[in-house]
Amino acid sequence: MLHLRVIAPGDRSSAVVELLTADPGVTHLVVFPGAARQPAGDYVTCDVVRENADKVLRELQELGIETHGAIAADDVELTLSEAADRAAEDAPGHGEDAVVWDEIAAKTGEQTVLTGTFLALIVVATMIAGIGVLLDQPILIVGAMVVGPEFGPLAALCVALLRRQPPVVGRSVQALTVGFLAAMVATVLSTWALDAAGLVDRDMLLAERPLTDFIWRPDALSWVVGLLAGVAGMLSLTSKKSGSLVGVLISVTTVPAAANVAVATAYGVWHEAAGSALQLVINLAAIVLAGLLTLVVQLCWWRHVARRAGHAVPRQRVERGATPVSASRRPPRDAG
Repeated sequence: MLHLRVIAPGDRSSAVVELLTADPGVTHLVVFPGAARQPAGDYVTCDVVRENADKVLRELQELGIETHGAIAADDVELTLSEAADRAAEDAPGHGEDAVVWDEIAAKTGEQTVLTGTFLALIVVATMIAGIGVLLDQPILIVGAMVVGPEFGPLAALCVALLRRQPPVVGRSVQALTVGFLAAMVATVLSTWALDAAGLVDRDMLLAERPLTDFIWRPDALSWVVGLLAGVAGMLSLTSKKSGSLVGVLISVTTVPAAANVAVATAYGVWHEAAGSALQLVINLAAIVLAGLLTLVVQLCWWRHVARRAGHAVPRQRVERGATPVSASRRPPRDAG
């Protein structure tokens, strides 16, 4: 569930309370008239099941609450309430699969800012992967995958394309472009430094590397891996079933390719640099395409669920010949 905190201006407070009261997915509604001071208004709190959260947030914004008041939402990890159980039963779909678009926009919007931390992480990840390429060590490649932060801007780009937000698209592309260029330049310099120190040499790059040579040999499977990574990453972002290993799956198709571009450039092995660059472009494009298609499918699916739920109420009324029995009128559950 999500816990909503709403500051409703006095002239809109009644409409807000009526909206929340009428929604079957809303429960634990509490109103503090005149409690808010900045901005001034009534303070309204409630819990809403994730299946209905997007609809409720959209309707609150249509009332102008976002402009004249405030809306905040937090995840509720534990709720012991039969009222909450009834709200979840009445709502269409499953909460773990529900998409809350404003929540996704808020998560990804933070990832579009080109911060020092983002640059440091992507530089470090690419340098680690560069050493892994030279040593033909998958362990180092995996370590670089874990550190890489690039999926944040990629996810933000997908969401912004779907919601038609050119400024966010521009910031996402800027973060990715500057981040990867800075990481590759730093990796070229670090490779030269390690070579000067006698820790690595050009022969290591030219030697047989059976465990990592896939990084600079793009083929049809590159598209497949990129598409699967995009789907997995977007599902981890939009659902409540995310796992830490998803980040590894996302990074495997990007950071290692960028590192191989840098190392090959440092040693003037241009055919390998070109292959790695093509691999990087293919993977980025596949991830964005798959992420965008995943969002479109989820959007269409939840619209279908909402339409089915909207048609269910009239049919229920016709069958019973009266208004539907509310959740509060249901017989109590057997305690056993």
